[in-house]
Amino acid sequence: MMSAAGSPAASPSIQICRIMGPDDANIVGNVHGGTILKMIEDAGCIIGTRHCNTQTGDRCVAALARVERTDFLYPMFIGEVAHVSAEITYTSKHSVEVQVNVLSENILTGAKKVTNKATLWYVPLSLRNVDKIIEVPPIEYTSTESEELGKKRYEAQKLERMETKERNGEVITPVSFPERHTKEPYTVGFSQSSLIHLIGPSDCTLHGFVHGGVTMKLMDEVAGIVAARHCKTNIVTASVDAINFHRKIKKGCVITISGRMTFTSNKSMEIEVFVDADSLLETDKGKYRAVTAFFTYISLDKENKPLPVPPLKLEGEEEQKRFEEGKARYLQNKAKRLADKELKQ
Repeated sequence: MMSAAGSPAASPSIQICRIMGPDDANIVGNVHGGTILKMIEDAGCIIGTRHCNTQTGDRCVAALARVERTDFLYPMFIGEVAHVSAEITYTSKHSVEVQVNVLSENILTGAKKVTNKATLWYVPLSLRNVDKIIEVPPIEYTSTESEELGKKRYEAQKLERMETKERNGEVITPVSFPERHTKEPYTVGFSQSSLIHLIGPSDCTLHGFVHGGVTMKLMDEVAGIVAARHCKTNIVTASVDAINFHRKIKKGCVITISGRMTFTSNKSMEIEVFVDADSLLETDKGKYRAVTAFFTYISLDKENKPLPVPPLKLEGEEEQKRFEEGKARYLQNKAKRLADKELKQ
């Protein structure tokens, strides 16, 4: 079900609702983080596309460029209803910022709670020419301050996207997958995992390029396998650091989603996930890095209470370097959470 409100000039908003079924959850009934990420992206794509087509000229589709850090505040379970609400909060000449809130509803008791908050960035691509970016109709802001804050967010994400792209470059860093039985438990090599998927029509937008939500769901699946292999317990997504979509993935491409453990704290683990694409038809273009992200997972007992995470055993300087970088991200995010908590008090 979807409801719409507002007008193109007055911060458009929509809401999508869906009951969570067994196909949406893991073996203990927790809804997959990837399922929620896909619903978030569906809402963002709808509102972004709708807004960008309120003007005359080329018809277009809003393509996902980036997802900011997303925290999973509470787990969602089979039988609960997910309410996904999305609102456009900033527009630049060629991009749209969409803020999304997710609530879970227990339909037996009526109890509701916020499970997720996310910020997504889209660019509108012409249906006639996928390489042509359409200008975005401006929205009306509630105040000059809200517009200035939006501009700051836009500049910050733009800079970070460029830095991330530079770090990845165009070179594919191979993630080796040795025979698992030869590796010691709790090492990077023991838990690292990959998934290969052929992009078909059902995965794609009107352009014939993969939906961002489909990619995020597959990334979460791989990250979840890595986390489960490391802990051997029930695991759930706790947060996702910024997901950057560097290049489009076309129908007919074979994508390889690779995940490896980079850092563990006492109660959380960080998994780095890459998506590499390889066209079956355009072999001259070669393989390329399409998407990158860091997922954070926690381990839970049978009562859904956090369990200690086994420490990661490091082998070599590269793993030590990635661990220290993950630790820095962990401490930075922890400090930010504490600062946000103090502001609310």
